[in-house]
Amino acid sequence: MATKKTDASKASKTTKSTSAKKTVVKKTCAKRASAKKVDVLEEEKTPAVLRLIKNDKYLAEYADAINGRHQSALNKIAELTNSGATTLSEFATGYLYFGLHKNGKNWVIREWAPNATAIYLIGDFNGWKEDGHYAFKRVKDTGNWELVLPEKALKHGDLYKMSVHWEGGQGERIPAWVRRVVQDDTTKIFSAQVWEPEQKYEWKNTKFRPNTSPLLIYECHIGMGQDAEKVGTYEEFRVNVLPRIHKAGYNCIQIMAIQEHPYYGSFGYHVSSFFAASSRFGTPEELKALIDEAHGLGIAVIMDIVHSHAVKNEVEGLGNLAGDPCQYFYQGDRREHPAWDSLCFDYGKNEVLHFLLSNCKYWMDEFHFDGYRFDGVTSMLYYSHGLGQAFGGYGDYYNGSQDDNAIVYLTLANCLIHQVNKKAITIAEEVSGMPGLAAPFEAGGYGFNYRMAMNIPDYWIKIIKEWRDEDWKPSSLLWETTNRRADEKTISYCESHDQALVGDKTIIFRLVDADMYWHFKKGDENFTVERGIALHKMIRLLTCSTINGGYLNFMGNEFGHPEWIDFPREGNGWSHKYARRQWNLVDNKDLCFHFLGDFDRAMLKIIKSEKDIQKTNVTEIWHNDGDQVFAFQRGELLFFFNFSPFRSYTDYGFMVKAGTYQYLLNTDDVKFGGKGFNDDTLKHLTIYDRDLAKDGKGWLKLYLPARSACVLKISKD
Repeated sequence: MATKKTDASKASKTTKSTSAKKTVVKKTCAKRASAKKVDVLEEEKTPAVLRLIKNDKYLAEYADAINGRHQSALNKIAELTNSGATTLSEFATGYLYFGLHKNGKNWVIREWAPNATAIYLIGDFNGWKEDGHYAFKRVKDTGNWELVLPEKALKHGDLYKMSVHWEGGQGERIPAWVRRVVQDDTTKIFSAQVWEPEQKYEWKNTKFRPNTSPLLIYECHIGMGQDAEKVGTYEEFRVNVLPRIHKAGYNCIQIMAIQEHPYYGSFGYHVSSFFAASSRFGTPEELKALIDEAHGLGIAVIMDIVHSHAVKNEVEGLGNLAGDPCQYFYQGDRREHPAWDSLCFDYGKNEVLHFLLSNCKYWMDEFHFDGYRFDGVTSMLYYSHGLGQAFGGYGDYYNGSQDDNAIVYLTLANCLIHQVNKKAITIAEEVSGMPGLAAPFEAGGYGFNYRMAMNIPDYWIKIIKEWRDEDWKPSSLLWETTNRRADEKTISYCESHDQALVGDKTIIFRLVDADMYWHFKKGDENFTVERGIALHKMIRLLTCSTINGGYLNFMGNEFGHPEWIDFPREGNGWSHKYARRQWNLVDNKDLCFHFLGDFDRAMLKIIKSEKDIQKTNVTEIWHNDGDQVFAFQRGELLFFFNFSPFRSYTDYGFMVKAGTYQYLLNTDDVKFGGKGFNDDTLKHLTIYDRDLAKDGKGWLKLYLPARSACVLKISKD
């Protein structure tokens, strides 16, 4: 990799001169702060033993690889920041330089296109024809191009593109750094749009800090967030859905499909314009208003960001911006993702790092996002993209089949994001189990705050599909929900959007299937429905109560949404019938859906009642695989589960701290669709046992109905 200054670094420096005075002040402060950080980084160059290795003796064998990756990140930080003279945050300001900007009485547009021989701006303002007055000039000694225009040359709302020439070819392109892209309803053609409204959005909640004690994530999609068979909007989501999320008790929303994508049915994962908020949902100001209101309700907002790949499109995307198909992407066989029909970024190019890191900062700076869930991290980490690869031992993480460029990028992205906002949230979607992914950078990790516990939904699907109810083992259930690295926080979940898509099934559908349509009216439940409702509550309670970081639920799954997700496509007549959420079902008190929704709200309330429950130990009280009964304690909360489908137990004894216990939550409560076999108003006194008394314990005897769980707490009275 070249060590000389790149176009990206030059662009970053140029940015400073175009920034407002207050920005310069902020940067000066950042420089002072960064001096200390640089000293820390220097100290880390030759650590005796990184904490990641110290915490796991089995990693000692791979110390050279771990130290090497750590040092590579340090080296790249030094390269991009001129050995600490600037900061990563200052480096990642490409969005202030590239793209279209109003600069005083002029417009200026810049683009990185090293392979281009000529570039023209075409659009509504010149009849979509090449015009010498709209010709870009190459910035001396760089691959950047620039065009300065008088104020009257463009106006708000104008549509435009670039006409790019290269040796042997020409094509119309949407600029890579564009902030607004719209699609013509008739022609379906995408164009960039001048977006410079007279009225700038004024933020109301500027001092928001996410609540991560614990982090309770509501994963959502703007377009399918309403009952109507259409594409929903930012405004509709703000008005109609945000209050539901707030009432449900979630403190964070993870929004999918924000970055512009040509094909709606891609769920937002085939991105074309990385700096443009999807216009199919509304305006940038309406997205800002949504985020602002969420913050006012105490809800953090993170983006499902896609830096693992890009759409192959050339006219709308980056596939062939200026005659070089590898400008942004790897060469040869590594250019295309074999499973996703998409392109893979070349994380070894500083210009690409500049583009992606600037993208991370842009959404936080411009829209006040509180962080990101990084999509497809496994795909980034390995040359194989993790396809068809079994990860059976530590050697699989350090055998040379890892993309060190991608590892450096992910590490730098986390360093940058937390430099911009130290309270920011970063989550890795990663399935291989790469050690250190969610460990701090200074410890030798990659710096994510959390990693997705992807084993848990896979486990629930497996046992629902393959095991008889009477074969569900407490030892297995506890192991799978608590099996994680001690020094890395995780996001536990039963199911995400992946399980709700056509071709898969949600948990409720696996449990109840077609009876959802025929027997979900109160009073008409059959055995299948009763079983499904009971297990759905227990699965969620076990998953949520064993977290060591946070919990995630996909929109609608909390009340057992009955339909799969199928976006409009040719195969379904371009219908929106299954690309929506039917809130009317949970609002209808004559149906069973509200039982599940009410339970979810009560469950989260209990989880939040124990301060920092995610930091407390999961202390096993008892398990018996034969009985299918187990219990554990977290702080002052005691959780009891009876997964037996047929056997209820009277006076089942547990050794606990002596005292008086009261019910806080019971899945069998009639208000949650249960049978109400327990009187939850009763308090339970432990029974004296001489042998237990010396340890301050006694016998807590409970009635445990089949397929039920409950939460108790020792009474202070």
